[in-house]
Amino acid sequence: MVCPRCVMAVEGLLKSMKVDFDRVELGQVLFSHTPEELFLKAFEEKLAVLGFALARSRESVWVETTKLALIDLLEGEGDLKREAPLSELLSQKTGLPYSRLSQLFSSFEGMSIEQYFIGLKIEKAKEWLSYETLNISEIAWSLDYSSVQHFSGQFKKVTGMTPSQYKKSNEKSRMFLDQIGEAR
Repeated sequence: MVCPRCVMAVEGLLKSMKVDFDRVELGQVLFSHTPEELFLKAFEEKLAVLGFALARSRESVWVETTKLALIDLLEGEGDLKREAPLSELLSQKTGLPYSRLSQLFSSFEGMSIEQYFIGLKIEKAKEWLSYETLNISEIAWSLDYSSVQHFSGQFKKVTGMTPSQYKKSNEKSRMFLDQIGEAR
């Protein structure tokens, strides 16, 4: 779950299943009591219909926590121009050494944390280019690129076109942030 509508959908599902829960947050449900396995199976099936999955292993929870932390950072709940390195931030969020987290992430997602974060940043750039809210220099700066050239090069490597070409294009394909990595 990566948006308020996702939270509302899961809350609605839980209410329709008449189950007690404390709250639903991005990526997690806090239950009043430990749910029974029979409920979890039914809940998992209904989540799948909504396009969500239930994370059952510690490893998958760490990977999802990493993805949510990166999305939060990108969506403004963090500071892209942060003082601490990204590796330190993610280690703090998950409680794992970055080397272990990086290995887990790669094995679960088939890409590195850095590749995933680049994908998130490029999707955010595509959003801003589509809505023409920022110019290319402002986008590069907002996404913490060292230069417009670096941003443009990375954008072209990921999308096959420059930011200017994308902006002028009639076909502006985009992905939801929670779908980054699924197309690989």
